Amino acid sequence: MYRHIPNLITVGRLLLTVLFFVLINIHRPETFVTTMWASFVLFVVAGLTDILDGYLARTWKVESAFGRVVDPFVDKIMVCGAFILFASNGFAQPSGMAWGETITGVAPWMAVVLIAREFLITGIRGLAESRGIDFRADWAGKIKMFSQSFAIGSILVDLATSYVPGTGTGSAAAYRHVGWIITVRDISIWLTLVVTVASATTYIVRAQRLFREPA
Repeated sequence: MYRHIPNLITVGRLLLTVLFFVLINIHRPETFVTTMWASFVLFVVAGLTDILDGYLARTWKVESAFGRVVDPFVDKIMVCGAFILFASNGFAQPSGMAWGETITGVAPWMAVVLIAREFLITGIRGLAESRGIDFRADWAGKIKMFSQSFAIGSILVDLATSYVPGTGTGSAAAYRHVGWIITVRDISIWLTLVVTVASATTYIVRAQRLFREPA
């Protein structure tokens, strides 16, 4: 029975991801702070379960094809989906802000960079594994995932702490950002972009080396 526990945790994380998306799409002024904090807690729990299911699968030696496919799928959906929503009309360009400015600090092109990286690496991994080459995540991919997760967490904390209750969420006047929190948020977002591009580069170099080697 215990061999199924890592997969059950992964499925549970997928359900948490769905609930996470539902919460960050609720922009009612009277509940905005609560939903942002709840979204933050859900995101942290999902991240901890991601560590737990991988640890259990390796410790118990019950790694499965299901886990190899669904686990990274859930990770990508949560991260890419969060950045897409943060760059969407629900958070972007509220009245009182200049064109292109966002409450979350995430511009649409940033989400495109993250998604493009995932498509590229997924394609390379699929080609490698079709040739019998093990192409699992390396240290660069793990750093990338941590930086992206930290950026999402910092965005949620900023939203929860900067919103002024009693004001509409569609106005720039509704947000009074805390200096050090918004600084951490912006640094983490730009660092995530740099790490995402850098990790893609390491995967490309690694793929070129592997594909040159004789079968």
